[in-house]
Amino acid sequence: MPPNLTLIVAATPKNGIGKNGALPWPMLKKEMAYFARVTKRVPKSQTSTEESAPKRNAVLMGSKTWSSIPPRFRPLKDRTNIIISSQDRTSLPGVTDEVIVSSSILAALQDLEASVEAGRVPAVGRVFVIGGARVYGDALGLECARSVLLTRLGREFECDTFFPELEGWVRRGRGELEEFVGEEVVEGGLVEEGVGYEFQLWER
Repeated sequence: MPPNLTLIVAATPKNGIGKNGALPWPMLKKEMAYFARVTKRVPKSQTSTEESAPKRNAVLMGSKTWSSIPPRFRPLKDRTNIIISSQDRTSLPGVTDEVIVSSSILAALQDLEASVEAGRVPAVGRVFVIGGARVYGDALGLECARSVLLTRLGREFECDTFFPELEGWVRRGRGELEEFVGEEVVEGGLVEEGVGYEFQLWER
């Protein structure tokens, strides 16, 4: 059985997530810090014991998302980075030896398991899907996609890329969100750079 997938995304009220390969809203430092903390944090139920090896979360993304990350931050620190691409790894910028490059999500999960067994990467905690739109859509079509961590922005921005509708998904309460992410979440959301937003958890 493949590991469960958690999609993590920031989107406008109409599900806009990007424009011209970048975020169309101002840099939201607290939102980005939340993304970093949550995608690094291995759930306590999965943290290592004396009998088991330390675990590390994985972040799975398309090649455009990988290329959009500033070179000094690639690969994303303290996480196993996985790129979905039809290109050979040698044609992708900044790919180090422990970055996994695969042709599809299911192939990536198999390659991840093989890399763990071979000792090339640590055992896996959670697997986060971090974009872009096509990878999100493919992930939502898989039964192993169980959770969506959505940062819902309070207003619209002009976008040319959109997150799929969460048909058949259920929004959970703040307590369940806090338990899932392992930290307190401000009730009513936050405001940065004149943009209000709220952290949400959706599950099948």
